[in-house]
Amino acid sequence: MRYQFERVKNRAGVDRFHDFQRQIYQEYPCWIPPFRYEIENIFDPEKNSFFTHGECERYLVFDGKKMVGRFAVMNHPERDQALDPVMGGLGFLEFIHDPDVLDAILEFARNWHQKRGYHAFRGPINFGENDTFWGLLVENYDETPVYGMHYHPPYYKELIEKSGAEKLDDHWSYRRDFDQSLPERLINITNRIEQRLDVEIRPVNFKNPDEDAEAIRQIYNRAWANQDIAEREQDFTELTRETVNEMVNQLKHVVIRDSVLLALVDGTPVSFIVSIPDLNEVSAKTGGKLRWWHIPRLFLLKRHVKRLRTVVFGTLPEYRKKGIEALVFVRGIEMTHRAAPSLDHLEGAWVSEKNWLMQRSLEALGCRHHKTHRTYLWKC
Repeated sequence: MRYQFERVKNRAGVDRFHDFQRQIYQEYPCWIPPFRYEIENIFDPEKNSFFTHGECERYLVFDGKKMVGRFAVMNHPERDQALDPVMGGLGFLEFIHDPDVLDAILEFARNWHQKRGYHAFRGPINFGENDTFWGLLVENYDETPVYGMHYHPPYYKELIEKSGAEKLDDHWSYRRDFDQSLPERLINITNRIEQRLDVEIRPVNFKNPDEDAEAIRQIYNRAWANQDIAEREQDFTELTRETVNEMVNQLKHVVIRDSVLLALVDGTPVSFIVSIPDLNEVSAKTGGKLRWWHIPRLFLLKRHVKRLRTVVFGTLPEYRKKGIEALVFVRGIEMTHRAAPSLDHLEGAWVSEKNWLMQRSLEALGCRHHKTHRTYLWKC
């Protein structure tokens, strides 16, 4: 065999895993390294609950002594059964500009999945939820990636689509500039909705977050398990208390208070939105490292941040199509910009190409589709 595959098992392997990515992107100035600790948390069974019922291994690829690729293979039988066809996963894929290297990686992934009873796998994906590090960038290579989203060289798309991969789905990112005025008609409509339904819009209480975190969890689980676009429901996995609490603990020190909102009708939480400062602005300056002396950069980020990323949102099914979503987005834009006037634009990432309802809502707010991340399917 021309190529050798070495499983990452020690610190030296981890270092090579990250250093190779820097080697690939040295000619791509728009790339920003993700925080190394966040990537490592994904591969740590002590910190990633997916290891409880799933499996993930990562590998380095060598041509003699020269490293030419890296990747991870993964499965989660319980969650994978919800997919049609049942699929494992390939992720964190990086490779030199050589189709033979990609073909060798894909052949390894096929054999790995076949040994586990799989007949297909998808990628690039993450061994976790699909809100971060998921999909291949296939559009707009001239902008830096927002936090949690991949950047890739253009040749990845070319070689992957020649490898026998089938397009599985696309997810779009939308952009809206903060100096762009909200349509007056939309403001008038949302004002009437707020008054008619007696809606209260308020920031999540991060000083005592348990009650609000549980409200977000319940809204999310009901909203995404019962979608207006039925074929999207297979993408849903229930949000656990553990996951929500972890998210709150991670965000509470860096979040802009008025960018994480709950909407209540008659005192009952019915909708929410979570947006976060673009942490890549810190990662770009620290080279993806986060040492103790970098922590103040995170805490001070919200004072001068330029970009905001909308991470997740949801509305109870019985309150859809009543204007609640538009109201939450409008108030979110207004309140966030007042709280952080340094903001240049927001990016609403990870909108499914199937989700025409959300697309229409974002476009009505003046957002424009400006990036696409694609997931592919390979058969074994």
